[in-house]
Amino acid sequence: MKDRPVLLTAFPNGEIIADSEYLMLCRRGKEWTLPRPDELMPLPPESELFLLPGRHAVGLDEETGEVVELEELAVAAFVAPAHTLTGHPVYATEENAPTLPLFAYAAVGMIGDRFYVCAKKVDEDSRQVFKGISPLKIEKSAKNIMQKFPKNRLMQHLMNHCVLRYSCPAAKNLALGRYEAPIPTSNTCNARCVGCISHQGDDSKICQAPQDRLNFTPTADEVVEVMLYHMQNEKDPIYSFGQGCEGEPLTQGKLLLDSIKLFKKKGGQGTINLNSNASMPNVIADLSDAGLNSLRVSINSAREDVYLRYYRPVNYAFQDVRESIKEARARNVFVSLNLLYFPGITDCEEEVEALIELVNTYKVNFIQLRNLNIDPEMYLGLLDGIEFGPCAGLINFKKRLKKSCPHLNFGYFNPSLCTDIQEEPEEESNEEE
Repeated sequence: MKDRPVLLTAFPNGEIIADSEYLMLCRRGKEWTLPRPDELMPLPPESELFLLPGRHAVGLDEETGEVVELEELAVAAFVAPAHTLTGHPVYATEENAPTLPLFAYAAVGMIGDRFYVCAKKVDEDSRQVFKGISPLKIEKSAKNIMQKFPKNRLMQHLMNHCVLRYSCPAAKNLALGRYEAPIPTSNTCNARCVGCISHQGDDSKICQAPQDRLNFTPTADEVVEVMLYHMQNEKDPIYSFGQGCEGEPLTQGKLLLDSIKLFKKKGGQGTINLNSNASMPNVIADLSDAGLNSLRVSINSAREDVYLRYYRPVNYAFQDVRESIKEARARNVFVSLNLLYFPGITDCEEEVEALIELVNTYKVNFIQLRNLNIDPEMYLGLLDGIEFGPCAGLINFKKRLKKSCPHLNFGYFNPSLCTDIQEEPEEESNEEE
């Protein structure tokens, strides 16, 4: 048991202990198994541990080979950005257990005196690491910016609401004058994503969205003022329309178009990125012609039926998403897929084949391996009735895609188009369970 993580359990008061009698199990889809050694890593800094209400810890008795349910609560980890989950925690859910909040839940255990988690680092970019940066420095910078732009509602929102209230990593970077600047513009959306982090309907089983949606529409002048400020401070600036605190930015297509044109007219440079559901091909074409040079398309699957179960689009179809990618690539826009990865589902054969077809058909440049923030059992229930074969695991999933799509690269964040995108080192696969 020395080289395998033992089970973590928790008491209702929040105390977490390691139970050396049982090995940690992980879940991939509906499969319970021991974690693959190559898909484990020490718990990254700036990660968090959660106890899971209404869910009892389950471990493996190595001597008997029995799977044992314990009285104590299960424990999960929320891993720091730039890491992708390879397995969810295994637990036994009580009948009236509450739906889990919108986080990504990684299986976590302990080897020796260190926590180990089912996740892999997929991006070396440190843009959302704030170790060594005083929170007081960030707060002071945000307040200074608010004083500098007293009439810019967007800047006030980003500093006061996003930095000082929510401690949003993207907004903190804007306050620090580095990396990627968030540019929210829309408070409406044409999708009803089950795991939306800024809006939940009255019929939702999720207690509440973790963020409030933007409650005003900025002007093009306000948008461009934020962009130009960021350009003054970052040598390889990225400006990203589309954030978790808003709806779908394409619903403000004219505002985006006017902002991009004005920014370019004022000598704006850098990576102009759109994080989007890519539901409006004509708007994507117009924005690309105006100067948009990076598009990140959010999907949970390249299969239409799986996509529709989660996104629940209003007045657009999955084919529109494909057409938007086609329009962007035809104009030489760098296209990333914001792939909401879910272990045991995203890496199954049917999903991989569909993803390879999508990537190769339109020569998609990049896949961002983001975690799907959702109660794992809720998501599996949502997909009930759709066939998913055996899963390959994250590492084999990446190797398979790279072999079939040699031009494709992987990461976690929107890359700067001013900087060369580095090839990832090859990782060894491990077919054993």
